Amino acid sequence: MWPLIAGCLISAFWVSFLTTGLMRWIAPRVGLIDKPAARKVHVVPTPLGGGIGIWCGVVLPLAVAQILILIWAKSPPSWVPLELTEHLAGAVFRSRELWGIIVAASILSLTGLIDDLRPLSWKLRIAIQFGVSIAVVLAGVRATVFVSNPWIGGLLSVLWFVVLVNSFNFLDNMDGLSGGIALIVSTIFAVMMLTKPGDPHWFVGGFFLIVSGSLIGFLCHNWSPARIFMGDAGSYFLGFSIASMTLLGTFYTPNDRNQHVILAPLCVLAVPLYDICSVVFIRLKEGRSPFQPDKKHFSHRLVALGLTKVQAVLTVLLTTLTTGLLGLTLYAVNSWNAAVVVVACVGCILLLIAILEAAPRDPPHAV
Repeated sequence: MWPLIAGCLISAFWVSFLTTGLMRWIAPRVGLIDKPAARKVHVVPTPLGGGIGIWCGVVLPLAVAQILILIWAKSPPSWVPLELTEHLAGAVFRSRELWGIIVAASILSLTGLIDDLRPLSWKLRIAIQFGVSIAVVLAGVRATVFVSNPWIGGLLSVLWFVVLVNSFNFLDNMDGLSGGIALIVSTIFAVMMLTKPGDPHWFVGGFFLIVSGSLIGFLCHNWSPARIFMGDAGSYFLGFSIASMTLLGTFYTPNDRNQHVILAPLCVLAVPLYDICSVVFIRLKEGRSPFQPDKKHFSHRLVALGLTKVQAVLTVLLTTLTTGLLGLTLYAVNSWNAAVVVVACVGCILLLIAILEAAPRDPPHAV
């Protein structure tokens, strides 16, 4: 397992680190710049295009891995661990599925890149997101959620794609926030897939490891003070890729005894899901478009309470890590009663977030 982990992380890290650094030089020369505005927290013009670095950090190592898998499937080298050679045929079989997802995610990434250069209507962006999501679901990437009717699973899968794409896009509001959350989420999902009792999912686990390595390379440039932003190109690609792999991850199968592990993705992604739901609710309640930028996000409210931007980001990341680790514990409990306790802990954390968000902005005067 360790050669797989090292290979995925190291290759993705260096490709992402180098290409993101290159984009820091290219972006200003092609007009790919995010300028300060009233609803933004940065105060100096900052290059966009970090999403291209993330994309390269994922796609290029996958392309090399695909070539090696096709070669090794016919004649595995003696130094390749037996536990991996047994899965080479399966990896070849699923490669069409993988590259279908990559193409779909790349279409959304290109849409985001165009939006970074010249803002597109939110209605057009949503239409493209739904169109790409429906195409992928029709191709077979969908959830069943214990329901025999394929239309219900298909509809929920499409919504899952669109919600996660916009969740990571909404979270891209402070240095290192969206990328940091995606790194935590991808790493926890990789651990889930590679340590699944009796049936490790090398295909999905390896993909999450590559995403994690790519994000580490990107965050070297994006951590505060950020020298480059991922932009919509990066957030769209990450959201769609993570959504796809959670559907392919098969957290539960009929042969498993513990059906409650199907709740694991909701726990791991609890903070991104809470953030988008709360922000959309606030905007609709105020009679505004759900895609109109503002400073109503969890991170913004923490800053309004007196935290620095770095402290706010670290708080959100730690909260995400906490809910993610709780999701991971679902594999260690053997009953629905214990699973309910875990989910209740996640709910309590979200309630704490809600209380913090509702706290008064000005502290009361001492008496």
